[in-house]
Amino acid sequence: MFQDNPLLQQLKAQIKETLPTVEGQVKATERGFGFLETDKGDSHFIPPAYMKKVVHGDRVSAVLRTEKEKTVAEPDELLEVGLNRFIARVKFVKERLNVVPDHPLMREPMRAKCKGLKGSELSNGDYVVAQLVKHPLRPDEPHFQVEITELVAAHNDPHVPWWVVLAKHDLAKAEPADPQGWQTPEDNQRQDLTQLPFVTIDAESTKDMDDALYVESREQGGWWLHVAIADPTAYVEAGDEVDLEARKRGFTQYLPGFNVPMLPRQLADELCSLVEGQQRYAVVARIPVATDGSAGEADFSLATIASHAKLAYDKVSDRLEGLADAWQPQDPVIADQIDLLHQLALARIAWREQHALVFPDRPDYRFEVDEQGNVVTIHVEPRRIANRIVEETMILANSAAAVLLAERVGGGVFNVHAGLDSERVDAARQMLADNGLEFDGDRLQTLAGYCELRRALDAQPDGYLDARLRRMQAFSEMAATPGAHFGMGLQGYATWTSPIRKYGDMVNHRLLKAVIEGRQAESLPDAALIEHLTAMRKLHRLCERDVGDWLFARYLASKAGTDEVFVGEIIDINRGGVRLRLQENGAVVFLPAPLLTDDKSRLTLAGDQGLAQFDGEQVFRLSQILEVVIHEVRVANRNIVVAPRHKLA
Repeated sequence: MFQDNPLLQQLKAQIKETLPTVEGQVKATERGFGFLETDKGDSHFIPPAYMKKVVHGDRVSAVLRTEKEKTVAEPDELLEVGLNRFIARVKFVKERLNVVPDHPLMREPMRAKCKGLKGSELSNGDYVVAQLVKHPLRPDEPHFQVEITELVAAHNDPHVPWWVVLAKHDLAKAEPADPQGWQTPEDNQRQDLTQLPFVTIDAESTKDMDDALYVESREQGGWWLHVAIADPTAYVEAGDEVDLEARKRGFTQYLPGFNVPMLPRQLADELCSLVEGQQRYAVVARIPVATDGSAGEADFSLATIASHAKLAYDKVSDRLEGLADAWQPQDPVIADQIDLLHQLALARIAWREQHALVFPDRPDYRFEVDEQGNVVTIHVEPRRIANRIVEETMILANSAAAVLLAERVGGGVFNVHAGLDSERVDAARQMLADNGLEFDGDRLQTLAGYCELRRALDAQPDGYLDARLRRMQAFSEMAATPGAHFGMGLQGYATWTSPIRKYGDMVNHRLLKAVIEGRQAESLPDAALIEHLTAMRKLHRLCERDVGDWLFARYLASKAGTDEVFVGEIIDINRGGVRLRLQENGAVVFLPAPLLTDDKSRLTLAGDQGLAQFDGEQVFRLSQILEVVIHEVRVANRNIVVAPRHKLA
């Protein structure tokens, strides 16, 4: 009765007009309340009752009022919805269809209706695609309501992690349509290099082999390195159906135990793949490399090649590392190729250590997944010498392509990295000085100065300063114009060595072909393409991480509450706790502050400095190693919570 009283409503409106308002974004918490974070950095408490009108991520205007002697924000007007198309789980409430968004901070069921499928076909826990159609902060919409448009996976589907992550980002989960009837086009202008003993070095299971190597000694010392790259643009014309789909996808999507090709599998795994004993079209770079590892000007050509051996990383590494009973090639020519490639790679590593930058040796973690989607085990794979051989030759080939494209074309798809964020150079210089490393701010913004900095950090006794500085770096980007790559210490870097897997490499192939054939390039990549490829690269990495987090949670769920000890490296410190990466399997886990000590008032977590103090004394910092046990695993939220093996006193 009182709600419908117009005088009361008028009085409420008059009172609201006298109260201050703020705009900001809603941040939910697991405990039901939330905060309104303003653009100025202010934070206002939103009680649980008011949070029922909004969802995490909503941008709203809110009224600030005092309740129980505390200032709170009451969301009043929706400025931008934080939830649009999203993944949710079905939940029947009193036999009525509802969904709960698949988000760790969203737990409230929302009323739902179906579009294009029947509610009777759904069960509790099924994953669906949903669209928000009603929001309680909109006029005449008293509650949330969503529309279910697609079933993603049944609750008992073992492949839920893969299907949900791909659906979340609206990415394809199958290979592109294959037009069939592919024919190798006639090309009499290509050099016949089929007699040269090219070899491929990949994982045992690799099918889409896109690079092959051949090396020969030079009379004056050093080597001629031949890098042959598969040539899908011999089959795929710019602008045709397959090309447009490849452009849309941007990359082959690699997920644990599963991949979604950028090109039809008949092209990627068969016609273009550099299969042993099969003639294949290739773009070839012939690069002179001196005994000190320095490289001269590369010569690019179109050729027909044939791989003479499919080699595996582990077998080649076993042989070169001198392991007992290691695999040995039966063909002495192949053995000679392996040895020459090894010599060349060592020279290049030494050259890059002095004149550029070399990546730190960190292991890769590979999930072994069975057909039912279960994680059998997680393999820790260090970067061994065979991996380094391929890495060094690809870096050399891509930097050579950058030089040619910059000088002869003036554009292409380049990977660029500016080093330190220009707005954080002064903060970086001060942080370094506080820790005994003096650098001039202007020099830090040069390639040579940045390389000096990275070498100084590599010489530190631990990774603390390196971890802090990484937060001050610019992001690696893609660009249509040449630029330096500070992160690699190179003047330029333009990838063309993975055209089966990367659309930008296909673009660079077409530009390289124009130079080889002495003609004008038909078109250069524009800003729209670069923006799209950048977004897709980021999205694909996010998908790989999201599936990995889910599988880590599944894998470690049985360890929760046990005494099994894991070793973790601290990768982040914030006011809520500590984030670590487990060395045994690569999982990223969270150690909440309340689990570190029974008296949180004695604990200070300084995220800006990457330090933790207890009673004013430093107890740990970024890059430090901690022993932890698995405290709790929430598989549905992909959260792994750990506790320290020994609490702070």
